[in-house]
Amino acid sequence: MEYVVEVKNLTHYYGSKKVHENLNFNIKKGSIFGLLGKNGTGKTTTINILNGFLKPKSGQCLILGEDSYKLSPKTKSQIGFLIEGHIQYSFMNIIQIEKYYSQFYPQWKRDVYFDLMSKLKVLDNQKISKMSCGQRSQVTLGLLLAQDPDLLILDDYSMGLDAGYRRLFLDFLKEYGKAENKTIFITSHIIQDLDGFLDDCVILDYNGVVLQMPIDEFKNTFKMYQFNTNQTELISKDGVINNFEIIKNKATVYSFNDVENVQNHLRTKGVNFTDFKDHKMDLEDAFIGLTGKY
Repeated sequence: MEYVVEVKNLTHYYGSKKVHENLNFNIKKGSIFGLLGKNGTGKTTTINILNGFLKPKSGQCLILGEDSYKLSPKTKSQIGFLIEGHIQYSFMNIIQIEKYYSQFYPQWKRDVYFDLMSKLKVLDNQKISKMSCGQRSQVTLGLLLAQDPDLLILDDYSMGLDAGYRRLFLDFLKEYGKAENKTIFITSHIIQDLDGFLDDCVILDYNGVVLQMPIDEFKNTFKMYQFNTNQTELISKDGVINNFEIIKNKATVYSFNDVENVQNHLRTKGVNFTDFKDHKMDLEDAFIGLTGKY
């Protein structure tokens, strides 16, 4: 299996504050991969290490087989990177900025850029600084795709975008990525947008990796059970119960185990329950169930 990104025992600190310790994951060629986690769990730090902006304390990150801190110009040219804030040179219009960027990329695909620009319904001479945040994000995406990179890295593409522009951004990105066999590595704070978009994911919390598996497998195997109980506290998290909460007499339990195993586990711990039900979750429900609400 060909991996575009390989993260091996990555460890990094800011002073005495641990960000990652022995972080490991791989990204398959042609896949859409999500690095998910709450604020402060190291998503942007990971991306900065992958782009060579930071050198990890130990471990190794490989992109297309090269150490991310020592990437050759050829490999750098195969990476498209979108950071928070979206775009530079906003004093230009969409014609000027395309002409400017095209000079730096030998594989530049002009048609990809202008295909997306045709959806914006803006005048050719309108400055990017005068566009809405959503329109500017589409200009950024067009510039990114026109570079024709093999790996696209997007750090929180959604900042400032409304629901319609977020959907347009992801729909166009997914269609292009799958058609051209591109690899996409993305982070976002808006988890529900990535439902149906991602192939694989790593979920982080403040102690490291909580989960690494294909999205469909996660959604199909991670369960939410609700039941009534007169107990004010449940058991602690363990090998069966991944997370739980109780509000008044309504308990919610999250687990990778089936109904029978969870019920038997609760009985052995002396937890009484009635009206036990299995509830279907979307990706955001499952993410919160696994990592907690706070």
